[in-house]
Formats: sequence, structure tokens, C-alpha cells
Amino acid sequence: MQLRTSLKAIAIASFLSVALPLAALADDITTFTENGVAIKGTDPVAYFTEGKPVQGSSDYATTYDDVTWQFSSAENLARFEADPEKYAPQYGGWCATGVSFGYKIPIMPDKWSIVDGKLYLNAHDGAHRRFTERTDEVINNANTNWPTIKETPADDLG
Repeated sequence: MQLRTSLKAIAIASFLSVALPLAALADDITTFTENGVAIKGTDPVAYFTEGKPVQGSSDYATTYDDVTWQFSSAENLARFEADPEKYAPQYGGWCATGVSFGYKIPIMPDKWSIVDGKLYLNAHDGAHRRFTERTDEVINNANTNWPTIKETPADDLG
């Protein structure tokens, strides 16, 4: 009986030693970060309150889903902390149009849209144009693809 318990403990410890580091890495996989900060340090709340991308500051930062998010003011930080799902961009901040094709593409903060109260970011003019011209199609396809690609590193999708 003691041998079985010991083997079980070893198996659990082995699993955790592999799974826990992978879980820590998964958040950088599911959320677009650059230099360790979500969405290139852009304040996600500012899209809603100022109608434009605004660079955040490390003076106003928080962690959400194990990723650092920066804000341009204490007020925006407080808004985000009160309701992060309202302000965090869709698809972990990856290019919405890219996700609609099954890829994770880094974004440009000035290529954005708010649709039905949700923030969508895109990678470049062409992706943003497609998003604005075919909004429903892009969102539907991205919503279908995201659960499949969410946990896959961007480099493994190409």
C-alpha cells in the first residue's frame, strides 16, 4: 500500500513539474505581448474612454491572466481592474482578422474597432480594412477559430 502511494505521489509531482511551467507560459501564448506587456503597452480602457489608442505607463500597471497591462491613468487602471473582461481586447489582443484565418498575428495599436462593446485589434491596414468591410464574417470566423488556436504558440500556426 505504501509503495502504491509513493508511486502515485511521484507521478503527481512529475506531472506538476511539467504542467506548471507550461501553464505559466500559456498566458504569453494566449495574450499578445511585446517586451512582457500586453498589446504593446497600450491602455485598453482608453479606446473606450478617449476613442483612440493611448500609451500606458508602468506607473499604472496590473496583472490580468498572468500578463502585465499598462494604463495611462489611475482612473483607467481602476476601471480595468473593476471589469477586465469589458476592456481586454478579443482574442487575447491578437489580430482579429488573422484569427479569422486561424493565425495569431501581432497587432498595431492604431488598427482597432469597437463592435458591440468589444475591442478588436488588427495587424495592418489590409487586415483592418477587411475587418471593417466584413465585420460579421471576420468576427464569426475568429470566434470559431479562437478556441482551437488559443493555446497554440503563434509560430506553430504558420
